[in-house]
Amino acid sequence: MPVMADEPEASVTTVERRPNCPGCGEPWLRPTQLPGRFRCVYCLSRYQLVSQCPDCGVHQTIARMSTTEDMTCQSCGGSMLSPI
Repeated sequence: MPVMADEPEASVTTVERRPNCPGCGEPWLRPTQLPGRFRCVYCLSRYQLVSQCPDCGVHQTIARMSTTEDMTCQSCGGSMLSPI
């Protein structure tokens, strides 16, 4: 029986990159069941997504998307997460 050259290799699993926790810096920040709320699985700190940047004070619209693109301030690049 001939061996096919284009056979797929063993299945490779990919690790999804999570955002870093503002408190401990580890990539263990997970969304909770409440929209805009997050919890670090590593240090167990809780955060909420705010509309006003804690660093520069600029107001932004919260899109509550599944991606993490609105977790950083568009003006200064700071975190839009506030500890609860």
